Amino acid sequence: MNDDTDRAMGDGTRVVGGGRRKEWTQGVVNTPLWRASTILYDSVAHLRDSATRDTHHRLFYGRRGTPTQWTLADALTSLEPGAEGTFLYPSGVAAIAAALMAVLSPGDELLCVDSAYDPTRGLATGLLKRFGITTRFYDPLVGAGITDLIGENTRAILLESPGSLSFEVQDIPAIVAAAQARGVVTILDNTWATPLMFPAIARGIDYAVLACTKYVVGHSDVMLGSVTAGPGRFAGLRDTSFQLGQVASPDDCWLGSRGLRTMAVRLAQHQASALTIAHWLKAQPGVARVLHPALPDCPGHEIFVRDFKGSTGLFAVVLDGGDEAARAALIDGLALFGIGYSWGGFESLAIPVDPERHRSVTRRDHEGPLVRLQIGLEDADDLIADLDAGLHRFRAARG
Repeated sequence: MNDDTDRAMGDGTRVVGGGRRKEWTQGVVNTPLWRASTILYDSVAHLRDSATRDTHHRLFYGRRGTPTQWTLADALTSLEPGAEGTFLYPSGVAAIAAALMAVLSPGDELLCVDSAYDPTRGLATGLLKRFGITTRFYDPLVGAGITDLIGENTRAILLESPGSLSFEVQDIPAIVAAAQARGVVTILDNTWATPLMFPAIARGIDYAVLACTKYVVGHSDVMLGSVTAGPGRFAGLRDTSFQLGQVASPDDCWLGSRGLRTMAVRLAQHQASALTIAHWLKAQPGVARVLHPALPDCPGHEIFVRDFKGSTGLFAVVLDGGDEAARAALIDGLALFGIGYSWGGFESLAIPVDPERHRSVTRRDHEGPLVRLQIGLEDADDLIADLDAGLHRFRAARG
């Protein structure tokens, strides 16, 4: 698919067709699994000539990739209109680290949203600090007020919208406008929405990060990350990633490509079931609030309605009172919800979350403890029955 045709096509068509170049698929539907470390050359002259040429989409050495990796990267690029290219990583955290290292140097400052994924916060306060890079955290609802926070040494702003624990939706267009006016790079963790619900590069983001472990893979069996770069940004990202020795396994990329082909239909089901369950929960005794960006109770809901094409399957429930034991009574007895980290797979999950443990500049007072739900592909009515029994246990334990 050429770029002009690709932009005109729907999401389902793009996830099915992206990256499937004939020279990579070699006449079959899926690009074969190419495993390689050493690449053999015809002669010394051939070897030396290859070393002086751009290795993008060319076999050079296993660390530079094979058609298996290029297929997935190319497909992810095609989902972001206006993007220049995508680099793949062995995890979402590795992708975030590479994006940050591509733009930050000692003495620089990072503005990081206070609702960021906890490993992102750890990276900012750990590794980046060791390398002389300072981080200031900001309120996810700051919007255009980010202008007042941008300092002389601010080099990058890291966004995550919505936040993966408390689901505040950021005013990305306002933050991008402020950053562009001051020459500051923007990096968005777009894992919750994916490019299908929020095309980040088209909205002015410089680097869009995905923990492909989640919705791209979709089957809870692969660790994988990606960074898609906006115009003029890919070369710096690629050079940094090569210097860091980053490479995603071809086996994992093959599974990522396989998962990607069904992502649009899976997201549609995640969205429909999650909305059904979120609306049901909102009316239940024992539930104080539902933090789902599509519901008015969620901070930044009006921005979500304005900017996003839809929602996905992850949200949180604020319980009405109760303590840790009451929350555990709800979760521990669930039959259809697993208890485990991550999300985006076909199975439903429930975990206790405590956002205030991971905040430094903002505090949201909640009526009770929070439970984060990943709504999988089971029948929504069955999940509701399971949650109904869980809420009965919660109310009994709460007293």
